[in-house]
Formats: sequence, C-alpha cells, structure tokens
Amino acid sequence: MAKVRITKQELRKQKDSLARFRRYLPTLQLKKKQLQRQILKVHKQIDEVSGQEEGFRNQVIEWVDVFAQQNPIGELLNVKAIKTKEGNVAGVDLPIFDKVEFSQDGYDFLITPFWVDSGIEAVKEMISYKAQLIVLHKQLDALKEELRITNQRVNLFEKVKIPETEDNIRIIQIYLGERRTAAVVRGKIAKAKIEQKKAINQ
Repeated sequence: MAKVRITKQELRKQKDSLARFRRYLPTLQLKKKQLQRQILKVHKQIDEVSGQEEGFRNQVIEWVDVFAQQNPIGELLNVKAIKTKEGNVAGVDLPIFDKVEFSQDGYDFLITPFWVDSGIEAVKEMISYKAQLIVLHKQLDALKEELRITNQRVNLFEKVKIPETEDNIRIIQIYLGERRTAAVVRGKIAKAKIEQKKAINQ
C-alpha cells in the first residue's frame, strides 16, 4: 500500500476516491451479470443450432451413399462469404449471423446426375448451420474475454481499491484526531502556564 500524506486535503481526496469507487462498482457488477446471462444465452443458441444441424443431417443421411459416388457438388459450389451484422451486448461488439453467400457454377442438366440440385441445397443448409456455429463461438469468445476483464475490475474495486481507501481514511482520521488532541492538550498546558505566571506576578 502506498504511503499516504496525513493532511486534510489528502483525507478529502481519499473520501472522493471512495465515493467514486462505490458509485462505479455497482455498474461493473451489473455488467458482469449481463455478460453472464448473455453467455448462457449464446450457449443455449449453440445447443439449438447444433440440434438443428444434427436433425437435418439425419434427414439427409440417405444422401451420404450418393455423395460417396462421383460427386460434382464440390466443383459447382463454393462459399463466397459469411455475412454478419453488428450487435452490442453490455458494451461488447458482437457479430450477428446474417447469411452465407455462395458462388455456384452453372452445369448441364442433361449430363449432371438428377440428385445434384437437391444435393446443392442440402449442402448449402449444412454449411449455413456450420457458419452460424462459427459466428456464435466468436460471440462466446468475445463475451468470455469481456467477462474476464470485468471480473478483474470488480475484484480490483471490491478487494483492493475500496478496502485500501477505507484504510487510508481511517489512518488519516486517527492521526488528525491525535494531532487535534495533542493541540488541545498543548493549548491547555500553555494556558495553565500563563495563568500560573499571572498568579505569581500578582
């Protein structure tokens, strides 16, 4: 703990700091709760999207054997971009999944297997689920990092700054109180000496 000056000005400064810390701490605690709630929400969304992906995979499981044959989809379909929007939760900028943009080459309907159209749509949907999960995990990482920083700040205020400032105030008040007491005692002694001198001179 840094040494504090024993002055009235320092006491005022420490009291101002304590008031500021106590005013700021509830804001940090509220932010911590908001982040924790949002992390739980994102975990739930990840579970939901994972469940949807698994359900869709089970629906198209029959396609697996077809894909094992000569499969032109990989040559026809490419992911162009994963589009996101910007969101904000408890002061944290988060990517929000919008859509996946695909680029698709044309193909000859006469020589391409009949199942390719359905296969392309199925692959697009599977990729969209994967993209949603990627974006949700990015949200989770950003929220967890912000929660870590917020936790550090809450602990700093709760366990260091506020107790340290309260100790500083107590120490200054004790010393200033002792000085006032000493000054009163000295004043009384001086007054007694003056009265004693007056009595002798009379």
